[in-house]
Amino acid sequence: MTNPSTLYRGGVLHCPADPSATALLVSDGRIAWLGTDGDAPPADRVVDLDGALVTPAFVDAHVHATDTGLALSGLELSGVRSAAQLLDAVAGFAAGLPADAVVLGHGWDESGWSDPALPDAAALDRAAGGRRVYLSQASIHSALVSSALLAACPQVAQAAGFDASGWLRRDAHHVVRAAAQGSVSRAQRVAAQRVALSHAASLGIAAVHECGGPDISDEEDFTGLLGISGAGVPEVYGYWGELGGAARARELGAVGAGGDLFADGALGSRTAHVSQAYGDGEGCGHGYLTVEQVRDHLLDCAAHGMQGGFHAIGDAAIGTVLDGFAAAAATVGVERLRAARHRIEHAEIMNRRLIARFVEYGVVASMQPAFDRLWGGAGRMYEARLGLDRSLESNPMGAMHSVGVALAFGSDSPVTPLDPWGSVRAAAAHHNPAQRMSVRAAFAAHTRGGWRAVHLDVEGVLALGAPATFAVWSTPAGVERGLPVLQAEDPEVRGPEDPTPLPVCRRLVLRGEVIYEEGSS
Repeated sequence: MTNPSTLYRGGVLHCPADPSATALLVSDGRIAWLGTDGDAPPADRVVDLDGALVTPAFVDAHVHATDTGLALSGLELSGVRSAAQLLDAVAGFAAGLPADAVVLGHGWDESGWSDPALPDAAALDRAAGGRRVYLSQASIHSALVSSALLAACPQVAQAAGFDASGWLRRDAHHVVRAAAQGSVSRAQRVAAQRVALSHAASLGIAAVHECGGPDISDEEDFTGLLGISGAGVPEVYGYWGELGGAARARELGAVGAGGDLFADGALGSRTAHVSQAYGDGEGCGHGYLTVEQVRDHLLDCAAHGMQGGFHAIGDAAIGTVLDGFAAAAATVGVERLRAARHRIEHAEIMNRRLIARFVEYGVVASMQPAFDRLWGGAGRMYEARLGLDRSLESNPMGAMHSVGVALAFGSDSPVTPLDPWGSVRAAAAHHNPAQRMSVRAAFAAHTRGGWRAVHLDVEGVLALGAPATFAVWSTPAGVERGLPVLQAEDPEVRGPEDPTPLPVCRRLVLRGEVIYEEGSS
């Protein structure tokens, strides 16, 4: 028995193959017809779009769903601008918790404070009334923790990245992160995952790529999230970041053995592995993998028919990963590497030579345009860490797109918020004009690019026979050539902080099923 058909009519469709289309028919989860209202076939149900825009739904190519849900329902710290404000926020939040609870917070970023001095562990103890405190920095690669939490995991003092002040990085951060998140019950984790996915749906996101792994989430958390994929919420495509873990990734239901398989850390924590020393700190960060480890991981992926990938932010780390690609190609050949569409997550600090090697090996660049919006430009974190010249070379999405690098855009939520249209605008309004993309190209990277990154090449378009996965939008700034207006007409106003109102999702359809509707509970 077939499902009832639904005709959506009276809209503006992002359908380059038929720019005049105003209606589409959904039947059995696919687009069965496209055209103008007057030519529409009969249907079991009719939805009047009332002039709304219909586009392919978004894909967020890098998320952490449990952390996102916990951040949405927990202590959100992105708005604090000083140590005093952070402590006040902790005190206010902790006051409503049981005495044995762990205070979980996220999002502080001292690079934007007038005084970057941070509170120490003892100050967090006082603010939280003696409770254990774990506050992840915006990058999620370091955290501030209280003395009470340090005492709960004494082994942390022997780990790399430990500091008695309570600001922990590297292995020490992984230890306290596991201890803090161990306090969250399984029921709370499931609830957080649903909160995150429901929020994604309300923004027109029909699929997410979950980046898990031993240092990020436990296996039960990962498989539990995959278990609710598409069940009234967006679909979840999982990546398990364990070195040499291709077989295990397949057993867990992952589509790839990659994601957050760390080749380095993050710029915010000064642990990204860069080729020149940080301008506001000592050293060049940390490389966590060798060329040989990268090579062997890619060969393991080839042996198990799995897509691989790595988290690499600094140019030195990216160079190590690409040297590993070259070493793997000596065994399996370049074409086999290209066919696998292996990924590098973030790819923030690049140069022409590295970009050319992305093209050579067919590497998908999973990137986050919001990184430039938040931390690029004069006087912000990238300039502080790298100096002005190097900061202008960061997140080179425009240069990569122009030479054919496959791009898949996402948020790295909760590092930056789920915000797909904001990300499209950020790519089009990069702080460095030389790195800007067209809105059309950025939209493709955030829709079809995400599907192609998981080898689903027929997805992400409004076309006859394609899966009926699309979003319906209110567009307060209007529509131009099948896409919403995202930028001001005045070039002087355009930029990362453009005030033009963004579209609002009215309905999200995933393979013919409505999984979000504005105003519904």
